Amino acid sequence: MTDTSIRRADVATVATRIGPFTAVVDADGAVLASGWTADPAELTRVIHPTLRPAELRQRDSLGAVTRAVTDYHAGELTAIDAIPVRQRSGEFLTHAWDVLRKVPAGEPITYTEYAGLSGRPDATRAAANACARNAAALFVPCHRVLRIGGALGGFRWGLDVKRWLLAHES
Repeated sequence: MTDTSIRRADVATVATRIGPFTAVVDADGAVLASGWTADPAELTRVIHPTLRPAELRQRDSLGAVTRAVTDYHAGELTAIDAIPVRQRSGEFLTHAWDVLRKVPAGEPITYTEYAGLSGRPDATRAAANACARNAAALFVPCHRVLRIGGALGGFRWGLDVKRWLLAHES
């Protein structure tokens, strides 16, 4: 069943120190998808089908979302914390994304620790999958999860972006 209240969404791109950052938000301002790209299509394809907008309206600014992105990249690391996010999946992924939002800037955790915080300590692969399927990069800070020993692991937006984000937050 499709959620007909989210048929249109707004999209805006802002320049950041590490490249263009685009966000797609629904009518109430919740982020549906975001990342370091100038191509909204790259984002809409990762939005859950029941939330995926049929129409995108290009905007110069998304208000609080654009301000949070700009402020975060300028050094105000908690600026992203209050921005609402809307993602949909199964119970574990939804919970795991909520857990990610509680990982503080400058305090990265391992995939094993993330699995434990998400309530499934033996499900390291499931925790990694939650990071990989996260559509709302930055606002759901999957970049704060590392491999044991500190290796970066993967990141949809590239390891250079992940490395910058972690250094920016330290």
